[in-house]
Amino acid sequence: MSALSVELLAAAPPPTITDAGNTRLALAALAGIAVIVLLISRFKLHAFLALTIGSGVLGSVAGAPLAKTITSYSNGLGSTVASVGTLIALGSILGKLLADSGGADQIVDTILARTSNKRLPWAMALIAGLVGLPLFFEIGIVMLIPVVLLVARRSGESLIRIGIPALAGLSIMHGLVPPHPGPLAAIDAIHADMGTTLALGVLIALPTLAIAGPLFGRFAAGWVDVAPPERMTPARPSDDLERRPSFAATACTMLLPVVLMLAKALADVIIDDQSSLAYRIFDVIGTPLVALLAAVIVAMFALGRAAGFDKQRLSATVDASLAPIAGIMLIVAAGGGFKQTLIDCGVGQTILDWSKDWNISALLLGWLIAVLIRVATGSATVAIISASGLAAPLTAGMSTSHTSLMVLAVGAGSLFFSHVNDAGFWLVKEYFGMDVPQTLKTWSAMETVISVVALGFVMLLSVII
Repeated sequence: MSALSVELLAAAPPPTITDAGNTRLALAALAGIAVIVLLISRFKLHAFLALTIGSGVLGSVAGAPLAKTITSYSNGLGSTVASVGTLIALGSILGKLLADSGGADQIVDTILARTSNKRLPWAMALIAGLVGLPLFFEIGIVMLIPVVLLVARRSGESLIRIGIPALAGLSIMHGLVPPHPGPLAAIDAIHADMGTTLALGVLIALPTLAIAGPLFGRFAAGWVDVAPPERMTPARPSDDLERRPSFAATACTMLLPVVLMLAKALADVIIDDQSSLAYRIFDVIGTPLVALLAAVIVAMFALGRAAGFDKQRLSATVDASLAPIAGIMLIVAAGGGFKQTLIDCGVGQTILDWSKDWNISALLLGWLIAVLIRVATGSATVAIISASGLAAPLTAGMSTSHTSLMVLAVGAGSLFFSHVNDAGFWLVKEYFGMDVPQTLKTWSAMETVISVVALGFVMLLSVII
């Protein structure tokens, strides 16, 4: 947030761009969200345009001057791009290097070669979790589905029993663990600490993956029985490579940014003297921008050069990684603009005032807001960005750890019940060769399990820490 901070929201009613009453502001927020939902779901308008138009409707219904509404939207858009845009770009580059170099295939092949059929679902969950760390959900699906289909066919195991753990791993990382765009945007909107959110996100992601992946997959396989469709098994990404990077080099490169950011979070807790050299070193290397940039540079050598890429091939890989994220970047930026318009209109303060009289946990409320937007729009990214803007005032007075838990609660809500208005629903349906009812029983149910289980762990941690 560029105009306001959570602390100011808690201390006193902030200056807003409108003097509308609470009821009108609530109606304005509902109108803005309703327009976004309608444009995305009914008219199939791109989420960037829908969020932009929704911001204008929000300001108009709230009675704000058009010029000030535009200023709020522009400020929010610009600050979001400044804080999140570079991280999204670096994450995309890292993911592309991982895929094109054959590093992802190396991870998959190494783990599968040492795994029995009985443990295959757990291996697929592990693979998806590792591969999903630096990759966007859609990229991860495209990259892993051929592996899932081949493993199911060669092992004779149920496609659902093998596939659900892989899908769960990708989805959980997408919704809960930075540097994915949704969690990054929520961290920025809620002013949460990156290292703390990452540490708690991983802590919640692991047991959630076990429950929603291999354990739920066992039940889903009994509900739906489909054979791996041969037409959906394309050539693997690294079939044209003469050599691939080693398993150790690939795993270390993938985990490098996570380790650096977690090291910073640990240093914040252990080192008392913030002027010491050790603290300053960890503070710099654990900054998300530095951590991801370091991982990208390491990946160019440990992955790209190990696969035989020359300078031209490396440059082409980096170029190819940036084009697909244009749409994601615009959605995230527009979500930041909508969030800032909500705040500057006074909606944030209104939610804070009303929530004082509600007998409901702020974390549960943040989750519910994200659930409603997710079910209505079908977009996890739109849900987490919009809900984090609405939930930000609720974190006033919260500790650092509880502020991070709010990010994770909103992220969990953004994954709830994917259905026919979600592009991921149709992607999974076609790749797995299922019909709509079968996809609802497997993919949609899995997403709901992830959302509810993750919320349960968030609420549990909120009592413990």
